[in-house]
Amino acid sequence: MPPEDAYTATPFLPSSRRSLPALRKAAAACRGCPLHRAATQTVFGAGKATARIMLVGEQPGDQEDRKGTPFVGPAGALLDRALADAGIDPAEAYLTNAVKHFKFTQSEPGKRRIHKAPTLREMTACAPWLAAELAAVKPELLVVLGATAGKALLGSSFRVTRVRGTLLEEEIHGRSQRLVPTVHPSAVLRSDDRDAAYQGLVSDLKVAARALR
Repeated sequence: MPPEDAYTATPFLPSSRRSLPALRKAAAACRGCPLHRAATQTVFGAGKATARIMLVGEQPGDQEDRKGTPFVGPAGALLDRALADAGIDPAEAYLTNAVKHFKFTQSEPGKRRIHKAPTLREMTACAPWLAAELAAVKPELLVVLGATAGKALLGSSFRVTRVRGTLLEEEIHGRSQRLVPTVHPSAVLRSDDRDAAYQGLVSDLKVAARALR
């Protein structure tokens, strides 16, 4: 494994054709950082190449790691409901994460695997996959789910609480991109006032829905 400052997924990307199926196949063999060692598998993005909206989260969770698909756990179910309540068809969205392997801690084998936030270096290492997904899908709008995804896309100074629910335009991986930041659905599940947190998420997603009209 290379030293930490040399972590990158770039050598594992296809050299020419970069359709979503080609990217997904190549990502399955990514060894660009050490996270692949403990994870069950790469969890690449899911959805149509023609999707108008792309939602970017932090990293796969325990269930996503086992099933190989993003947003299939409790947070994913909540996100689907929030999208529908905001007037966005979940089936028409492309879902992915800034980091494609599950990072976790575990006290001993067989015990519950506890999510651990990826480092900025690990996010940077995985960025070529997200850049390739953006180039392949060319979404009209990004929804940035949470602080980690925001930092991966917009830099370490990003604070979701400052800009959530606002329509922004930023240069991301070399292209001008409209985006709406909001909280990650897992933050809603952890909230002491889940109903209020859920309504806040729906309100932010309604901003995204209006931007697509």
